[in-house]
Amino acid sequence: MRVALFITCFNDTLFPDTGRAVVRLLERLGHEVEFPLDQTCCGQMHFNTGYQVEAIPLARRFVRTFAGYDAIVSPSGSCAAMVRDYYGRLGEIAVEEQGDTALAEQVAQVAPRVFELSELLVGQLGVEDVGAYYPHRVTYHPTCHSLRLLKVGEAPLKLLRAVRGIDLVELPEAEECCGFGGTFAIKNADTSMAMLSDKLRHVLDTRAEVCTAGDNSCLMHIGGALSRQRSGVRTVHLAEILAATEDDARV
Repeated sequence: MRVALFITCFNDTLFPDTGRAVVRLLERLGHEVEFPLDQTCCGQMHFNTGYQVEAIPLARRFVRTFAGYDAIVSPSGSCAAMVRDYYGRLGEIAVEEQGDTALAEQVAQVAPRVFELSELLVGQLGVEDVGAYYPHRVTYHPTCHSLRLLKVGEAPLKLLRAVRGIDLVELPEAEECCGFGGTFAIKNADTSMAMLSDKLRHVLDTRAEVCTAGDNSCLMHIGGALSRQRSGVRTVHLAEILAATEDDARV
């Protein structure tokens, strides 16, 4: 399988270790991963804030950059959902506003091959035990886009349950939003913080050492508050847990 890593601009800029973990994990499972250098923002921020026409060039660049790959994997349910669920709408807008039918055709070819990491591992590769070792007490936060748009379901939890050494504890009210939502956290700060306070209370109730998720955007939001409270709980992306081995624990 010819696999491309769609790192997302958020991870590339702030959390590069997550992308490295995805590559290390997939290579350990026997897959060669390519990193197309022409990739850039998927346009989600533009789309969500009303600049949909401005997002069209980014969609064109994406489908051109990732054409030809059997699978495109992303450590972000949010960005994967943007491509899978909303690029079709950008294709329609391109027709309506610019008379361009090419984008819709290219989206139909490329978008179905975009997968969030747990989707690729469990749904496409049929793998649940990736050979990981992570001796920590962990709770999992299912992010909104992965849960409600991609509908990854139990895939992340199946992967976590197979990790050796892990003490996986259920997060109360897990399906409640953490309050990030990209620009929502900026434009509606008070509401966002109220939602985040609820999420923090549930995370702390688990007595977990680590809170994990499939999106670093949500983890940044949650982790920032945990750090400010000096809670001793840290956030770690799902990919980094799955890439960890006993050799890492000895270092």
